[in-house]
Amino acid sequence: MAAVLTVQDQAEALAAFLERYPRALVLTGAGLSTASGIPDYRDRDGTRRGRQPIQGPEFRRSADIQRRYWARSMVGWPIMSRARPNDGHRALARLEKCAKFAYLLTQNVDGLHQQAGSHAVLELHGNVHSVACMQCKAGFARAFVQTQLEEANPELANVLAKPLPDGDAAIEPDALTDFRLPSCVHCGGPLAPDVVFFGDGIPPARTARALAQMEDADALLVVGSSLMVYSGFRFCRMANETGKPIAAVNLGRTRADHLIALKIEESAERLLPRVAGLLHAEEPEESHPIIDHRGIL
Repeated sequence: MAAVLTVQDQAEALAAFLERYPRALVLTGAGLSTASGIPDYRDRDGTRRGRQPIQGPEFRRSADIQRRYWARSMVGWPIMSRARPNDGHRALARLEKCAKFAYLLTQNVDGLHQQAGSHAVLELHGNVHSVACMQCKAGFARAFVQTQLEEANPELANVLAKPLPDGDAAIEPDALTDFRLPSCVHCGGPLAPDVVFFGDGIPPARTARALAQMEDADALLVVGSSLMVYSGFRFCRMANETGKPIAAVNLGRTRADHLIALKIEESAERLLPRVAGLLHAEEPEESHPIIDHRGIL
């Protein structure tokens, strides 16, 4: 019977991986942020929980879909806005500061890597803390849009609902009947979060930058992602095709299990601080979002 590895054994194995491959690309997913109170999309088998997410094309053409999105987002936003980095985010910031890997690519839209002190973060799917007008393209802070939503829909301001991924919340359909949408303060146009919706492609320039980073990297480390979405899995496939080793820290199955050389089923917030300690990575200063009270970016 194979020996059961302790958390320390696993940390030593991952530390050795990063020492051997100092130009690794780190790809993070929703599983990294669950310890910060943000629910993830999938269970340990990689099966999606709950209803299908809103599709980008539907959002842009339907005021009813926009109403559903913004009502649920309004109720779920307090949880997202209060989320703070956990020990996994902070450990990655420590490792970045000490140049223990080359690139940090995230599928998350919560901005927690930057709050933890990471700098060279490429957000594949955008950032939910930013909003843009679909008409004139003006940008706004999501916190500012929340004030619009609460002023226009006071009956939902203190509603409690089950939190869902990325600031969403489960609310009853009848709450949408009289819901009033937020709008651009410049042109009155409809607003959309600055994220890549399901059904939409990642902007080409962002994709090209991410693929160039994977091409330049000497290995891939996946943290907290089941890789069920192709935008993440493609990096495993690219690494495998070019002979670059893959390590993963994830609680549960991933789409790339057959490609992963070092698979560690442990929580990132428990494992990564030990790895950072083994590699003598120092603590960086956490950054705090600058609040523009005008809400205009």
